[in-house]
Amino acid sequence: MTDTTTVYAVTDPATGATLASYPTITDDELRAAIDAADRAHAEDTSTVADRAALVHRVAELYRERRDDLAATIVREMAKPIEQALGEIDFCADIYDWYADHAEEFLADQPITLAAGSEGSAFVRKSSVGVLLGIMPWNFPAYQIARFAGPNLLIGNTVLLKHAPQCPESALAVEAIFHEAGFPEGAYTNVFATNDQIADVIADPRVQGVSLTGSARAGAAVAEIAGRNLTKVVLELGGSDPFILLSTDDLDAVVESAVATRLEGNGQVCNAAKRFLVVDDLYDAFLEKFTAAMAAVEPSDPTDPAAQLGPLSSPAAADRLQEQLDAARQQGATVVTGGERRGNAFTPTILTGVTPENDAYREEFFGPVAVVHRVTGEDDAVRLANDTPFGLGSYLFTTDHDQALRVADRIEAGMVYVNIVGADSPELPFGGVKASGFGRELGTFGIDEFVNKKLVRIG
Repeated sequence: MTDTTTVYAVTDPATGATLASYPTITDDELRAAIDAADRAHAEDTSTVADRAALVHRVAELYRERRDDLAATIVREMAKPIEQALGEIDFCADIYDWYADHAEEFLADQPITLAAGSEGSAFVRKSSVGVLLGIMPWNFPAYQIARFAGPNLLIGNTVLLKHAPQCPESALAVEAIFHEAGFPEGAYTNVFATNDQIADVIADPRVQGVSLTGSARAGAAVAEIAGRNLTKVVLELGGSDPFILLSTDDLDAVVESAVATRLEGNGQVCNAAKRFLVVDDLYDAFLEKFTAAMAAVEPSDPTDPAAQLGPLSSPAAADRLQEQLDAARQQGATVVTGGERRGNAFTPTILTGVTPENDAYREEFFGPVAVVHRVTGEDDAVRLANDTPFGLGSYLFTTDHDQALRVADRIEAGMVYVNIVGADSPELPFGGVKASGFGRELGTFGIDEFVNKKLVRIG
């Protein structure tokens, strides 16, 4: 029976009012979708060049519908409009980049045989079949692009389950793939319940699952996938450190700190959330950071000048409020902000967060920064790694040798040195520890769901 607790609907993030709702897929429709995806894969005779041309057309359609796609993102999860437009632009770049390089990435890889061996050997990359993507609400278009783009180029087929609060983004993206010319079954949106998704993962025709979401969701999906020997890629939460050890431009560092903490209304997995500042810079950084955060006011996300909108839903705002209340009760100091206005929060800075405070190891999914004073490099690395997460990290230093030394010691999938907001199609994205495993984007992203078949010729 279908679980009716999953509701696909667009709700006003500011009020929680339902603006539009969509029916969940029936069990029969879902079985038909899996059948169509499996059939499309089995009957596919296209070349990499053929598929690259279709993916280039996808990029063109994203650019043509840029304004509408971005407006839908704002409507569904209240991302400031300029950031939503940037998300659509990034998606188009991802599709074009993979299409430009697909033949290179999927070319045969010759192997040099050991001395004395006769013949030759190479690895040929090919598709594995039907894949399931489970996507979050905070990047309604981008998350799809980095999963679907490379996998459709490989020749895999995609079933896409989007977040229940992003049904219109899901339908708009599906329409683009269909209009671009992908055959029936190559890309299918499914408004499925969690119970139905468990059945999809267990289906022997489904060869892989990629989930971006919470650690709880990742664990549930990985458990089902493990029982069915289905490969899974997980991009989960993060509590990324922002380490400041030295600088010759503190104002620029503060500007970077504000940008990374407030992006997406503070609801970005790989945004900096913990700011670890060396003793001799701590007071000056905190003063400037406080002033810069306090200068940002929540506003209407449809305004091109908006830097910060409401959280994605009343439930998200309630959760953040609970975290802030607990942090205060357990001894944290609110330096600035902490004020809730409807479902929006003023930019908030916490200090005095000790290991005994729940906030020490929690991920704040909202515009909340935790600032720590550290004595030096070793203390910063210790604190940076004292978290269950290991997604990204940010390091600011004027010492090149120190940058490489600290980067080696940080337990994270990504280290950005003296820069924020530098994601790009060619750069692999992913984490370690409770932040998941596997990679998206870059050459690693196109290698996750590929049969790397050895051909040895005597």
